[in-house]
Amino acid sequence: MSSDSVTGSRAMSRPPDVDLSTQPKQPDRSLGELFTDMTQELSTLFRKEIELAKAEAREDVGRAGRAAAMFGSAGLAGWLAVVFLSFAIAWLLDQGMNRALAFAIVGAAWAIAGVFLAVTGRQKIKQLEGLPQTKQTLKEDVEWAKAQKS
Repeated sequence: MSSDSVTGSRAMSRPPDVDLSTQPKQPDRSLGELFTDMTQELSTLFRKEIELAKAEAREDVGRAGRAAAMFGSAGLAGWLAVVFLSFAIAWLLDQGMNRALAFAIVGAAWAIAGVFLAVTGRQKIKQLEGLPQTKQTLKEDVEWAKAQKS
């Protein structure tokens, strides 16, 4: 067989003007088989996404719990400090000035400390990320589904 006849038979089997993107990717499989495979893959993908979301949510809940415990501990420590130190400092200041002014100065100092603790706790809350890996994989899943569709 000459090389012209081989090239000619190849050209006969697939005309040059045929767009391969419109041809089936797996022509030997039925539509039912393809649909079953796609359904199983989507089901598996969905289950894995749910598992990932649960794992990330558990991590975030743990972090939020630790941040809440810090808020609670800071509040308790602050309250005890305010009670005991406020009286001690106010009575100390009372020796050289009006008693009401002494207690007002001490109260203002503890208000500043409370603001500092609240700002620190707020920063801890802002550091929490809402399921970052799940968000990324969902984006990838959408791209995968678009590719399967075409």
